[in-house]
Amino acid sequence: MSPLRRRMLEDMKIRNLSDNTQLSYLQQVSSFAKYFKRSPEDLGPAEIRAYQVYVTEERRLAPGSLSIIAAALRFLYKVTLKRDWVEEAIPLPKTPFKLPVILSREEVAHFLDSIASLKHRTILMTCYAAGLRISEATRLKITDIDSQRMMVRVEQGKNQKDRYVMLSPLLLEALRAYWHTTRPKDWLFPGDGPGQPITRGAVADACDKARRVCGIQKPITPHSLRHGFATHLLEAGTDVRKIQLLMGHRSLATTARYLKVATTTVCATTSPFDLLPRPERSPPPNTSPSYF
Repeated sequence: MSPLRRRMLEDMKIRNLSDNTQLSYLQQVSSFAKYFKRSPEDLGPAEIRAYQVYVTEERRLAPGSLSIIAAALRFLYKVTLKRDWVEEAIPLPKTPFKLPVILSREEVAHFLDSIASLKHRTILMTCYAAGLRISEATRLKITDIDSQRMMVRVEQGKNQKDRYVMLSPLLLEALRAYWHTTRPKDWLFPGDGPGQPITRGAVADACDKARRVCGIQKPITPHSLRHGFATHLLEAGTDVRKIQLLMGHRSLATTARYLKVATTTVCATTSPFDLLPRPERSPPPNTSPSYF
């Protein structure tokens, strides 16, 4: 490990950045250095601009990926190398606002029924029933399931915060049936490696396979189930503030975006076109067969 990499890693640990963020930042800075085949200490604003043009125009990375690259380079040059030109030289790309694609309740049920593996079906069922991120579901332990209080403990979720979510009675039945069949010992959903939880990639692959089997044309990822959880709660009349706490959102504005996709607030609203006065008109004579 180079001294610069070690210093950056220490800076991220001191600031308590999550393990995923640390890994992502190191990967992005490493790719930046490999592109120029030089140490980042010897590179400056001109090289950063050339690299951003490269990843934007040649690699055609999505805005979200471009933001991660910019954030990693900003951390390196502002925090670790303490350069004073960072804010101006490393712009953050504007990320377009996109609404999530929401599965209906019937589609969620059909999708879950299409999963052959008991472990994969149970973990994706947990994502929907408790509104968990896939990284949170994969790291659940048996002791996190509190059947006495009917709660699930989410330990160190996003932004390194603990929270509790409801334990659905139907989910508890499914978890008990899963436990009696598989008998996990520590991690609720163990992976292939000894003492390791199931990986997010394995769950994503199982999700993609089930999507092809069930025949639903909408894109489906493990996060789609979390979107469905929030939207279906909102449609059932749950207060947005409660949903924010269940989802573990830092900002209420993040939760409020589900107001834009909830059918009870969008589709159930009457169009003003339907309220226009309608003059009485005689129907035109029917001179041809009707096909509509």
